[in-house]
Parts: sequence; structure tokens; C-alpha cells
Amino acid sequence: MLIKGLIIVLGLFCCQLQAQEPVTLQLKWTHQFQFAGYYMAKHKGFYKEVGLDVNILPAKLSMPDSFDAVAQGEVQFGIGHSGVLQQRIAGKPLVAMAAILQFSPYCWMVKDSSDIFHARDFITKRVTTSGKREDTELLIMLQRSGINTDRLAHYEGDNPTRAWIDNKVDAMQVYVTDLPYYMAQQGIAHRLICPQRYGMDLYADILFTSQSMLKNHPQTVESFYQASLKGWRYAMMNMDEAIAVTQQYAPHKSPHQLAYEAEVLKGYVTVPSTHLGNMSMAKWRLIADLYGVEQSDFDKVKTSFIYKYQEPERLQLSWMLLAAIIISIISIPLYLRLIFKK
Repeated sequence: MLIKGLIIVLGLFCCQLQAQEPVTLQLKWTHQFQFAGYYMAKHKGFYKEVGLDVNILPAKLSMPDSFDAVAQGEVQFGIGHSGVLQQRIAGKPLVAMAAILQFSPYCWMVKDSSDIFHARDFITKRVTTSGKREDTELLIMLQRSGINTDRLAHYEGDNPTRAWIDNKVDAMQVYVTDLPYYMAQQGIAHRLICPQRYGMDLYADILFTSQSMLKNHPQTVESFYQASLKGWRYAMMNMDEAIAVTQQYAPHKSPHQLAYEAEVLKGYVTVPSTHLGNMSMAKWRLIADLYGVEQSDFDKVKTSFIYKYQEPERLQLSWMLLAAIIISIISIPLYLRLIFKK
């Protein structure tokens, strides 16, 4: 009876060890290669290995920001733009974990026949206005080049893309892998004028969580962090596989389009001078300056704004190893009993 009881307890223990903790990641847009690292972390079992059952939710296009959802505990993790710093200063208890894109993916797109080659050439030009906080750096770039953005002719129509094609707009705000691909497919020659060219290396696609999540579930946050970066490393080293897996999430996109996204974004994710997901306080200070954040306000949050992760333990006992140890311990008395019976 004792042996049977131990076996039952062992079975229950193993089941508990296998249980996966459910967490949700809220994306900042619809499914596309922009989030391939998270898809791969789930597909390859990296999340499962650390005991997590991750649900990856696409953004609501009517309200793509995930700041409120994470701050209010509706989801555990989110992807956001560099405005996460402003959100923290404004009182939302958010913690930045990793910057997947080391540069801003937002640019101005102009036709190849345009006379706009530099930011200073935007004087008297007609531009689109998206109204999104995440590409505010495009206007800041113009302002730093001496352009009074209030005097620009802003297009307020319903279809800015059509207006740009019909030459009713000179420059359009775009994401580097979206409309540029569409225009190339349509045979419309164009060029991009991007903040990075003017020394504005803003972080983008920032993985973040809440202070309460970090305080109450530190190991969950650490596990999600490590598994996510592992997924991104795998995606960057196995692009064809990552594209195939991404298409399972984004069947509305062709393999060719996803391959285009992958090729463009790779240069934003893997930067020779730094490691994957890197963030520095110095760069965040520069970002704060660009957004007009006061030094005193920045100082109030800087010590707890960037996630201070812990190195993973060198020895991690899996549930199978633990089960084997327990079975071995249980078997010793049985083995000795058999010996003495002889």
C-alpha cells in the first residue's frame, strides 16, 4: 500500500511539474514577420520548456496600443513603441524589457521623381498625418532640420495612399515593410527618408510588462524574457523556417511579402555593434530629449524603467530528471528487500 501511495503521489507531482502557466502577449499590430521571434519561441517549444503557455494576440486596429492592457493587468506582456517611456512618466507602471528593433521602422516615402532628398526639402510640401504617437519622430526629424511642421500642408482625407499615388501628397508616413513593398509591386519607384539617417536611433517594438507583474511573478517575467530572445535568435538564424511559421499566423500575406519583411527587418533586429534586444539608459535619455521630457521627470523613473533581468541558473532540473530521482529513491528499499529475501 505504501508503494502504491508513493506512486500516486509521484504521478500527481509529475503532472504538476508539466502544468504550463498561461500568459498573454499583446502585439502592436496584426500578425506579420515583425513578431516572428515570438511565433518561433512558441512553435519551437521554448516557452513550454520554461513552463509557459503563451497566447499571442494581434492588436485591435482601432486601438493598437497595448499600454493600458498591460498596465491594468488584462495581459501580462505587450509590444510597444518608444512612447512607453512617456507612458511610464505619465503614471502607467510599465517596465521596458527589450528593444527588438534598434532603430525606428517609420520613414517618409516620396516618389523617385520628387525633389525631396533631405528633411530640409520639406518646406511647403504636402504630407500625410497619421495621428499615431509611434511615428512622432518623423515630425521631430523635420523640426530638427528647421522645418516648421505647423506650416506644412497636412492631408486629412480618407485615403492618403491613393492621394500619394495621384500626386496630391508629396510625402507619406510609412512603415518600412508595408507600403514600400506594395508600391514596389505596383512598379511605383520611390525612396525613403528615415530618422536613422539623421542620428535619431529610436528604439522600436519594445517588449514590456508591468511593475506588478514583475513584483509578483519575477520568475515568469524572466522565463518569458529568456524564451522570447531565444525565439528571436532562432528566427534570425533560420529565416526560411521563420517565414513559414509566420505565414501560419498571417495567411493573408504571401511568402514573398513575408520574405521581403524578413530581409528588411533583419537589419533592425541584428545590429553588429550590440546584442539582441539591447537597451541602454544613455539612449533612453536621448529619446527622452527628443520627446521633450524634462530631466527631473526622467530621473524619477529611470532606476526602475529598464528591466534588470537575472542570469538563468546554470543547472535547471527538468520534471523528467526530478521524476527519475524520485523513482530511484523509491526503488532503493524495494531493491534491498529483494536482495535480503534471497
